[in-house]
Amino acid sequence: MNFPKKVTIGDITVRDGFQHEEKFIPTDAKVWVAEQLILSGFKHIEVSNFGNPVGMPQFKDADELFKRLRNSKTIAHLINDVSLTAITIREKAIERAIRAKQEGWGPDRILLMVSTSESHHKKNSGLSLEDYWKMAEKYIPLARDAGLKINGTVSTIWGCPIEGPTEMSKAIDFTKRWLDIGASDVEHADHDGSASPDRVYRYFSMLLDSIPKPEKHIVHFHTTRGWGLANVLAALHAGMTNYESSLGGIGGQPANFVDGVPVAGTGAYYYKDPMVTGLVPTEDMVVMMDEMGIDTGLDIERLLETGKMVERITGRKLRSESIRTGRIPKELSGKA
Repeated sequence: MNFPKKVTIGDITVRDGFQHEEKFIPTDAKVWVAEQLILSGFKHIEVSNFGNPVGMPQFKDADELFKRLRNSKTIAHLINDVSLTAITIREKAIERAIRAKQEGWGPDRILLMVSTSESHHKKNSGLSLEDYWKMAEKYIPLARDAGLKINGTVSTIWGCPIEGPTEMSKAIDFTKRWLDIGASDVEHADHDGSASPDRVYRYFSMLLDSIPKPEKHIVHFHTTRGWGLANVLAALHAGMTNYESSLGGIGGQPANFVDGVPVAGTGAYYYKDPMVTGLVPTEDMVVMMDEMGIDTGLDIERLLETGKMVERITGRKLRSESIRTGRIPKELSGKA
């Protein structure tokens, strides 16, 4: 099998990872994790969500978090080469990001999202797909004029937790539409773990046949059913070179219960066990790619140490196996 020799990996622990936690993660901890990720070599970090914190209290410190990262002495020598992303699903969030960018402390990149499933999209955004596309067409030029890059995410590519099976070709059409209206790149997301490796390979092969620019496409998998790394392997085999993940495999639907208080979040969890969600663990994906001879450009030892600390921050054992087993030795130990 032919695999890419080099990949780009973005880490989204601080935003997507922590958003599903049912206790508020202290801002100091978020800053520390983001700093360690950047020191480990990550050039793409998701920082927070600029949506209304009433329904997502994990993001009530979004402004402070961006300002502290911009002013951090620990990463001052690296920050200009790092892209910081904020999630901006609706108009007010985009306007907030534009103001923050103009004031000099805001994100470099914002993320808008559509789902190929109408019901999933309406639940996430509050708009119909038709109205959301109209909104995106209006606001993307405003964001670009402010110096922001835009990610257009496509979700429910392989299935919807509400409607069930979806048609993969629809996601190709949505990708073309994002790029046509000014998106800088497109995230291809399996947000509920519906993707299986065969369909992952088929989809990304279709995608690269249609839009042969792997640098424009980002692979985003959840490992709800344990297939996450198998799906990464399938995407690598298809020729994909751009991935994102979270430390310990944490993340998913925004928590509807934080610090002992029920909140709106995004409604009822999709699964009976609220901790069953989660992304592909960054640690395991990076260690696997390293063993395959794929260059990630990351300090793996530092990454594994950061992963161990994220377990302590969240207060529980997480999904990564590599933070317990470590890397496979590269040299003989000399022991008989």
